[in-house]
Amino acid sequence: MVSRALQGVFRSLRIYQGPDAPRAAMDALYRQFIEPGDLVFDVGAHVGDRVSSFRRLGARVIAIEPQSLLVDVLTHIHGRDANVIILPRALGARSGRQAFHLNTDNPTVSTISDAFLQRAEDAPGWEGQHWDDDVDVDVVTLDALLARFGVPVFIKIDVEGYEDAVLRGLSRPVKALSFEFTTIMRDTAIACIERLALLGDYRYNFALGETQRLSFGNWLSDADMAKHLFNLPHEANSGDVYARLASDV
Repeated sequence: MVSRALQGVFRSLRIYQGPDAPRAAMDALYRQFIEPGDLVFDVGAHVGDRVSSFRRLGARVIAIEPQSLLVDVLTHIHGRDANVIILPRALGARSGRQAFHLNTDNPTVSTISDAFLQRAEDAPGWEGQHWDDDVDVDVVTLDALLARFGVPVFIKIDVEGYEDAVLRGLSRPVKALSFEFTTIMRDTAIACIERLALLGDYRYNFALGETQRLSFGNWLSDADMAKHLFNLPHEANSGDVYARLASDV
């Protein structure tokens, strides 16, 4: 019998690496930020659908993922690729060890964030989600990764409500990045925008859900992006905020 944990991983693989995954749209989106040979960080690599896209675009990828079963998946898919380095770590504001909350049935939403679990409890659209186990994971910072691997042209951050802590571990600007947004954690997204404002002059765009398509023809100021996020209905649920230096817009 297949364990619940493996069933959860297989579910993620069907959704994100299966035949219906939006590969062409994803590649078109990331092509706006990435050129062949560029260095990219994938923070919260999950089952590697973004890693696969970055590699199709010719990027060198550092894939960061703390869940051991997902590290096994990443190793199976990308482990023989010399241009992919897989790090079994979490990222945060400082290095150390932290409790990681596992959602066995839906590993996509496993997280370090206590606040994320509290907000998800009884929230519309989050019914049936259960974080049923904790494991201690090693945590490093973006600054440590930059010192080890170099400065990436793009960082993708998808860590279920812990994005602001990840950005607090970064002390210099990068050309472009994305971070996940959920309507139950709007304050986290605003904290990310505020953190980026301390690092550089950024402009913003947004992709709703898994559309893999930017919502705005023109890049927005931090204030306009914050207003857009606050005005989204709860049912919008999630998406990704994209930030790039104003000099590159």
